Amino acid sequence: MRWLPAYVGLGSNLDDPQARVRAALAALAELPGTSVMLRSRLYGSAPLGRADQPDYCNAVVALLTQLAPGELLDQLRALELRLGRTPSAERWGPRVIDLDLLAMADLQVDSESLQLPHPAIAQRAFVLFPWRELAPHYVVPGLGTVAALAARLPPDAATVQA
Repeated sequence: MRWLPAYVGLGSNLDDPQARVRAALAALAELPGTSVMLRSRLYGSAPLGRADQPDYCNAVVALLTQLAPGELLDQLRALELRLGRTPSAERWGPRVIDLDLLAMADLQVDSESLQLPHPAIAQRAFVLFPWRELAPHYVVPGLGTVAALAARLPPDAATVQA
């Protein structure tokens, strides 16, 4: 079985967000057929959606995985539940933990359950700034390099926390 690079965005804005993101980073190392290669520093960002919620703590991790994209997404969803996330119908609401599969190798997927690359990456500093630390030259399929995408955003849109 071949190993593919994958990038996962992490975020939390409830119940000690930095600790929640760090716990998720540690838990990702336990996924089957997957190795954590690099992780970004922690970043802070204002929430999307309603403004009456705490700011987010975000990070990005680079993985090598033998899992298929759908399998990796299923593992991420199961990990969210183990880490305390409760299902919510509210889009962009507060989260104990959020794990998003951002991209995987050069794959482009558009199905009901999975879109790769993750939609709206080009507008999200809380994804692009930490991702730029890990893989500035990675070409997001159909969009360009992570560094070029990040350079289009305001430099203060997400700030380093730790």
